[in-house]
Amino acid sequence: MLPANLQLPSAQTQISAYPVFPMKEPDFNDPKTKQAMEHIRSILGFIGDDANREGLIDTPRRVIKAYYEHFCGYSMDPAEPLSRTFTEIEGYDQMVLLSGIEIQSHCEHHMVPFVGKAHVAYIPDGRVVGLSKLAKVVEIFSKRLQVQEKLTAQIAGSIQEHLKPRGVAVVVQARHYCMCYRGVHQPHAWTTTSKLTGVFLNNLATREEFLRLISITQSPSM
Repeated sequence: MLPANLQLPSAQTQISAYPVFPMKEPDFNDPKTKQAMEHIRSILGFIGDDANREGLIDTPRRVIKAYYEHFCGYSMDPAEPLSRTFTEIEGYDQMVLLSGIEIQSHCEHHMVPFVGKAHVAYIPDGRVVGLSKLAKVVEIFSKRLQVQEKLTAQIAGSIQEHLKPRGVAVVVQARHYCMCYRGVHQPHAWTTTSKLTGVFLNNLATREEFLRLISITQSPSM
């Protein structure tokens, strides 16, 4: 139900220079970490390379550090950023939209990245949450192995459950590298998913306003 003039993100999607959440350093003395590094060495041998050559000798350690960043969402609770709300909003009961939130996640089928944008809106019912908290919810669920459909539903479901607004709308647009450089080899294909609850699902005018605002905020002239 997306409008025809809805602009997809540029293929040159910019990746944030830093994560939303601080990363903790892996414990390289932990037996599980050591075991994981051995598995990475085995994979390097499996693909036909020498895990002991100079360029790869530290690769298992670097991969473990990268995994701590890529998948930090498993150690975070999406309820936490939504726990502090504000009621002094002068009776505001119209749409709150945060568009163009960066998505960097990994496909759970092939463990390769997919990147793009999320657009998140809700209609408050007496209380609002800090805008950065919406981005944090997106980040928490993105930093896990995902399929885009599940990611979209989890973002909307968490906001609906913990903030209890009159409705939530989430649209995710992403480019999947498992489709770009393997399989069907479609590097220019974008996937769009949506999840609507409450008034966004039941009220056509509210839904159309949301889609129109996304189209405006994603316009190349903005």
